Amino acid sequence: MKSMKLGVLIILFLGSITLNAQKKAYQIYNANGHKITYKKMLKKLAKADIVFFGEDHNNPIAHWLELELTIDLFKKRQLILGAEMFETDNQQGLSDYISGVIDAKQLKDTIRLWKNYKTDYKPLVEFAKKNQIEFIATNVPRRYASLVYHKGFKGLDSLSENEKQWFPKIPIKYDASLPGYVKMLNMMEGHSGDNLPKSQALKDATMANSIANNYEVGKLFFHLNGSYHSNDYEGILWYLKQQLPQVKIVTICLTEQKSILKVAADNKNKANFIILVPDTMTKTN
Repeated sequence: MKSMKLGVLIILFLGSITLNAQKKAYQIYNANGHKITYKKMLKKLAKADIVFFGEDHNNPIAHWLELELTIDLFKKRQLILGAEMFETDNQQGLSDYISGVIDAKQLKDTIRLWKNYKTDYKPLVEFAKKNQIEFIATNVPRRYASLVYHKGFKGLDSLSENEKQWFPKIPIKYDASLPGYVKMLNMMEGHSGDNLPKSQALKDATMANSIANNYEVGKLFFHLNGSYHSNDYEGILWYLKQQLPQVKIVTICLTEQKSILKVAADNKNKANFIILVPDTMTKTN
């Protein structure tokens, strides 16, 4: 009997070693850096009005988790999807594809698709199409962000009224003291003066405006964007809170670290949930 018990203990011990030796592709933490399960995160996300998934654009784990969360949240709530990767002047083409008016080839010919669309965003669009989920193109057309980068907000004044429909009414609200914009300005000192964070602000303002205009009470709006657009509850959130101050917002930040066993101090409190991925993870483009 003793030998049998000893054998069981040895098996359990060796099993524990094997389990701990397995390499993880990601680990979820709360804002304070405490580990949390996918199931618990999903439960909290399902209770929100708007969820922001801040991704690294070329991280395969981010795109896989975005799809998995979409599938799982759809089982719990009525969804509206939205993404930085689609621009407001392409909304008609995206909606036509979701509704079946045009096919995949026409979609490709009609709207501007990111180069990693096929691997990273197409699965989400196809899920939306299959389940007839509204998919909102939230981002400002890049030509207007480029215009602000080169000429500042005043560059928008010369546009026609037809062109101005693709972003919020001007003048665009802008707080240059927001830490995210200050950090961006300091990192890119000497490049286009202070216009880089302004072009970023135009994107943030447009995405917030798109979300606010398409949000429906009772539905969960699940939005995908680069993490820098929602980190530290700034960016898009700063604008959105001015339009929809009462909604419950939950944020996710996926970021890479050398080790995912502990959240680095500068990654804590970036979002409600921090998803760490090893910095050796392969890229999608």
